[in-house]
Amino acid sequence: MTVTELTNQGSVAVLTLTNGANKQNPIFAQELLAQLKTIEQNPENKALVITSDDEKNFSQGIDVDWLMPALQNQKHDEVRQFMYDMDEVFKTLLLFPMPVIAAINGHAFGNGAIMACACDFRFMRADKGFFCFPEVDLSIPFLPGMLAFIKKAIPAHRMNEMILTGRRLTGNDLAADNIAEQVFADDVTLMDGVMKFAAAFDKKRPIFAEHKKRMHKSIIEVIETENKPLIDNLQLLAQ
Repeated sequence: MTVTELTNQGSVAVLTLTNGANKQNPIFAQELLAQLKTIEQNPENKALVITSDDEKNFSQGIDVDWLMPALQNQKHDEVRQFMYDMDEVFKTLLLFPMPVIAAINGHAFGNGAIMACACDFRFMRADKGFFCFPEVDLSIPFLPGMLAFIKKAIPAHRMNEMILTGRRLTGNDLAADNIAEQVFADDVTLMDGVMKFAAAFDKKRPIFAEHKKRMHKSIIEVIETENKPLIDNLQLLAQ
């Protein structure tokens, strides 16, 4: 079973999430890593757009229907590997040697919203979809690396509110705080606008990659030094 589809429109690679709510589990993480490697290996690609083919969802985050039974059945190695794989997905997006653009065409919850934060640019539709962090209601604490990604994309005052209240933001809310570059009326105009934005990029990969490496050095350090002991001890749930 595949959970993504990779297509190309000129110099733009389009990675479409195709598994409904696009909940993140081991299959999701491993396939995204493979697809990102394929995209980077194609020298014709100069930008990457990530979106979903679902009418309601961009990504609803971690697949708790997989995670909770895995923890209860003590599949600890499987859970740890998934967490490490998702860290690798986020790091790859963060340091990708071309612009990564999230076309948020539906709900982006939890890790789905964090994935959008790991991208360089975010666009959203105004008529449908919420962007939120429901972890406070699910008793799931953020890993330090997750918080670092959120800080990268979301102003401090809004981050504080979202994390502590679980408030759902609309596309217009994201645009008002400059979390999203632009908001479009519906899915059709969203993709048209995103593709025009992506197609305008013609940057050299080495300088693009170096800029991102220097800008995001502290985020990588947090992931590599602070996430590991928490994942190793499976400190993924609140007491």
